[in-house]
Amino acid sequence: MEFDAEREITVCCGATEGMVASMLACLNPGDEVVLFEPFYENYGPDTQLCGAERRFVKLYAPDWTFDPEELRRAFNSRTKAIILNSPNNPTGKVFTRQELDVIASLCQEFDALAITDEIYEHILYDGAVHIPIASLPGMRQRSILINSMSKTYSVTGWRVGWVLAPPDLTNSIRKVHDFLTVGAAAPLQAAGVMALNWGDEYYHHLSQEYAARRNHIVESLESAGFHCHVPGGAYYVMTDISAFGFPDDVSFVRHLIETVGIASVPGSSFFSHSRDGNQKVRFCFCKKYETLESARRQLIKLKK
Repeated sequence: MEFDAEREITVCCGATEGMVASMLACLNPGDEVVLFEPFYENYGPDTQLCGAERRFVKLYAPDWTFDPEELRRAFNSRTKAIILNSPNNPTGKVFTRQELDVIASLCQEFDALAITDEIYEHILYDGAVHIPIASLPGMRQRSILINSMSKTYSVTGWRVGWVLAPPDLTNSIRKVHDFLTVGAAAPLQAAGVMALNWGDEYYHHLSQEYAARRNHIVESLESAGFHCHVPGGAYYVMTDISAFGFPDDVSFVRHLIETVGIASVPGSSFFSHSRDGNQKVRFCFCKKYETLESARRQLIKLKK
């Protein structure tokens, strides 16, 4: 897809800032927003800042698929937008063309926006393909695409990102963003332009490198007794910890830190009701091999 820089692109201080700017620009108090669950932690507070109400639709393990009928029931005349993160944090879910068609159809039927976080678009495994929903028929004028330099180029601290949207929405997003963070640092934007002109070889190598790290951490975790939901994209692994006998995810994570020396994120932080994630823990594998090897050795303590 090609976009008009003057009319459709907003340069933001990272994808997180782009997301909240987009929501504040497009949502009003009382509007409803559909969220797939589990979801990236910021989406919940972002909708609350806008005064919007959330409608949750579950992604079901192990493939993190959704029920089309359940999704349809979440839409109504008050639905203003659906938030879509693919590849997904925390699950690594990559939404298929068939699933995107279902979402696009509902957006058009109920006159809703698709606000998409596509920050992991180049980190894909096992032949998975990333498809921007904005590229589907009828979706260009009702999609807000958010992305960033952070993950693809390993520069999360730079806070350089962008929002792609129709001109009328872009105008509002720019105004909101200007009062949130003013603008991204100009030298880092110039560096970003250089990186964005790299060829396909870079992205192919990126996926290969992360695939090897994914396989490494999954093997380590499963050897230690975790049940892993192998991701199709991004660089996180959601795990089931029920085999360890802990009452909840928070106490287990505390045990990991204090006894094993490994940090992870409690699964309950990705759900609207903590009980739905209290036997899940998320690990991140965007680390050096030396770190992953050290984690493998440390996990032996857990097994013992």
